[in-house]
Amino acid sequence: MPKPSWRYPASVWPGLLISISLIGLAISLFGSLYSFSHTPSLSQIDSRIWYLFGFSIYQAFLSTLFSILLGVLLAWSLAHQRDFLFRDIIIALFSSSLVLPTLIVAFGLISVLGNNGWLNHLMHYFGFRGFGSWLYGLKGILIAHTYLNASFAAISLLHSFESIPSQRYKLSASLGLSLFKRFKVIEWPAIKGNIASISLTIFMLCFNSFAIVLLLGGSPAYNTLEVAIYEAIKIDFDIPFALKLAMLQLSFSALLVILSASIKSKTTQLQTNSKNQIKQGKLINISQKTAIFLFATAYILPLMAIVVDGLHSDLIKIFHQELFIRSLYISIAVGFVSALLSVSASLTIANSRRSLTLSSRAKDTLPNKILSYIIAFGSNLYLSIPSLIMGFGFFMISRLLHGSLNSWAVVALLSANVLMSLPFALSNLYPAMQKNALKYDKLALSLSLNMLQRWKYIEWPHLRGIIGYIFALSFALSLGDLGVIALFGNDKITTLPWYLYQLMGSYHNSDASGVALVLLTLVLVVFLAIPKLIKQKSPQN
Repeated sequence: MPKPSWRYPASVWPGLLISISLIGLAISLFGSLYSFSHTPSLSQIDSRIWYLFGFSIYQAFLSTLFSILLGVLLAWSLAHQRDFLFRDIIIALFSSSLVLPTLIVAFGLISVLGNNGWLNHLMHYFGFRGFGSWLYGLKGILIAHTYLNASFAAISLLHSFESIPSQRYKLSASLGLSLFKRFKVIEWPAIKGNIASISLTIFMLCFNSFAIVLLLGGSPAYNTLEVAIYEAIKIDFDIPFALKLAMLQLSFSALLVILSASIKSKTTQLQTNSKNQIKQGKLINISQKTAIFLFATAYILPLMAIVVDGLHSDLIKIFHQELFIRSLYISIAVGFVSALLSVSASLTIANSRRSLTLSSRAKDTLPNKILSYIIAFGSNLYLSIPSLIMGFGFFMISRLLHGSLNSWAVVALLSANVLMSLPFALSNLYPAMQKNALKYDKLALSLSLNMLQRWKYIEWPHLRGIIGYIFALSFALSLGDLGVIALFGNDKITTLPWYLYQLMGSYHNSDASGVALVLLTLVLVVFLAIPKLIKQKSPQN
C-alpha cells in the first residue's frame, strides 16, 4: 500500500498552480498601482482622503450593525414560525439577495422611496406633503445595505436556530424559562459562533460598496473610497489621487481578509426541515409574524416596482436599440464564460485542497499545511481586491503595455468575475468533494479507476447539483457586476448594468425601467432555472 502522501500527488498541482497564478495576478495589479503611485506613504495622505476612509468605515459599521440585528430577528422569527404562509417562498426570496445586482436594488428603492417614488405619490394622493428626496445620503446607503445584508444574515443564521435539539426547548419549557432566558441560555450559544464571521463578511461588502453609494450617496460628502476612485478616474482624471485611495483601500481590505482568516465560522448548509416547534405566548407569536411580514413586504416592494415600471416602459423600442442588444449579448457571453471558468477553477482548487487536507491522501506535515493555505488564500483574493480596484489595476497595466483597451476590458471582466465567484463556489463545493473522497477513495483505489472513470462514476453523480448551483451563481453575479465595466465601459464594450447606469444618468427613466426589468428577469431566471436543469436525484447514501 503506497504512503498516504503519495496517493494523489498529481491532483495537488493543478489547483496549486491556479492559486499561485491568482496570487501572481494580484501582486501584478498591486505592483502596477504602486509603481505609478508617487505617494506610497500614508503620512502623505491628506485630510480629504482620511475623511473618505473614515466615512467608508462609519457607514460599513452602521450597515453591519443594522443588518445583524435585523438578521437575527428574522432568523429567530422564521425558525419559530414554521407554519407562516409562504414561508418557503420568503426564504427563497431572501436567498436570492446574494445575486441581486446592487444597481437593481438601488434602482428599486428609488422607485419606491425616491422623490418620484411610490411612497411619495401615495402621500400626495392622500393630501400629505411627502418625504421629498430624503432617500439620498447616509440614510439611503444604510437602507440599501440593510435590505441586502439583513436577508443574507437571516438565511445564514436560520440553520443555526433550526439545528438546536428539540430536547433543549422541552427542557426550557419544563423549567419555565422566560423568552429572554431561553434566548440567552439556548439560542444565543447556537448562533454566536457565526455572528463574528457573518458580521465581518457584511462589513467588507459594505466597506467596498460601489453601485449603491454611487447612486444613493447624493453628494461627495457621502462618498466611499471606491466611489471616490471611480470619480477621480472617470470624471477628474486625477490618477495620482485615485492611486492614493486605491493603495489605502487595498491595505485596509488586506487587513480585513487576514482578520477573517482567523475567525472560524460554524455555518453549515441550510436545511429547513427542523421539527422544532415550541409553545409560545400569543404576543411573541404575533411579534414574530409581524417581523417576517414587514421585512418580506419591504423586500418585495422594490422588486415589484421594477416589474411594474418595467412593464409600463416601451419594451419593443428597447429591444430594437442597438446599444441594448450589444449590452445584452456581451453580458450573456461574459457571464457564460465567467461561469465556465469559475466552475473549472473551483473544481480544480477544491480537488487539490482536499488532497492536501485529508489524512487518507496526505500526511499532516508543515509543507502540506503551507500549500493548503496558499490554495485557500488564492481562492479568497476577491475579498481583499474589490472589482473596481482590480479594474483600476488592469487600466494602469493597459497604459503601461499600450494594449487595446477593449481587450484589457474583457480580461479584467473575466478575471474579476471569476475571483468574485470563487469564495462562494468553494464554500459549497469543497465540503462536498471532501465527503465524496472520504466515502469513495478506497473503492476507487480498489477498482483502479482512472481520472475520467472516477469523474463519471463518483464525482459527477454526487456533485451535479452543486456544480449547477455554482454555475448559476457565477453567471448571475457576473450579470449584475458594475465594478470593472464602470472604468472600461464604452459603446463597444458595454454590459446591461453599465447601460442601465447610463440611462439613469441621462434621466431616461422609462427606458431604464425596461432595462432594469430585463436585467432582473435574466438574473433570477439564470439563478433559479439553471440548477433545476442540471439537477439530478441524489444517489443513495
